[in-house]
Amino acid sequence: MARMPTMPEDHVETAHPPRYNDYDRMAEGYTAENETSLLNAYYERPAMLQLAGDVTGRRILDVGCGSGPLFAELRDRGAFVTGIDASAGMLEQARRRLGGDADLRVADLAGPLSFPDDAFDDVIASLVLHYLEDWGPPLAELRRVLKPGGRLLVSVDHPFSVVLFQQMAGEKPRYFETRTRTDEWTNGGQTVQMRFWDRPLHAMTEAFTAAGFRISVISEPPFVPEARELFPEELREITGTRFACFLFFVLEAG
Repeated sequence: MARMPTMPEDHVETAHPPRYNDYDRMAEGYTAENETSLLNAYYERPAMLQLAGDVTGRRILDVGCGSGPLFAELRDRGAFVTGIDASAGMLEQARRRLGGDADLRVADLAGPLSFPDDAFDDVIASLVLHYLEDWGPPLAELRRVLKPGGRLLVSVDHPFSVVLFQQMAGEKPRYFETRTRTDEWTNGGQTVQMRFWDRPLHAMTEAFTAAGFRISVISEPPFVPEARELFPEELREITGTRFACFLFFVLEAG
């Protein structure tokens, strides 16, 4: 499940560093929680699908597809979808959902992708980029596999949310730094150390434009209306329909 950000921590190398972002260990539990969670099922995925619009006949690369919930929605709407993920365990969950004929491949966004130039009409990177310290090479690869005029749809942790948590904890905000942050997730009885990289908004937009993208949309979408009834405690202090959790971009390949 996507979590609200925790406090950033300075990165310190140790002789035996912990293994971070081990989705294989929590694949089954994460998949189950992701199906009905507030942040995923009633906020992030509906917002991403709304931004994607009519995808009938479009070739879409689902980057970090996980267990395939977004893949399934896009396919149901008439898209031709390819999914990649660094976790073989998450892709096994996706195969159970999508069937053996689904185009699913193990791939790490931190390295080159095995697709030809101009292979896709759209790329969707849903809650993926904030795991990466350096956005330059991954964005260049995503630009390469997009046809000219194609779209890159991105969602990431909202850069202001970390500042809000710093202030709530009585710490001095460090918004303008690119910093590592660690969190601990427990799903299906498995506890995993998660590492994220927080960066200010200007660093995000500069990375996008440096990679050859034009920013067409920056969105802070609402959660779906039924979420308030389903999650009354979580949303008790939210008076409107929006909160600073994720930030969304629609980018056009030049």
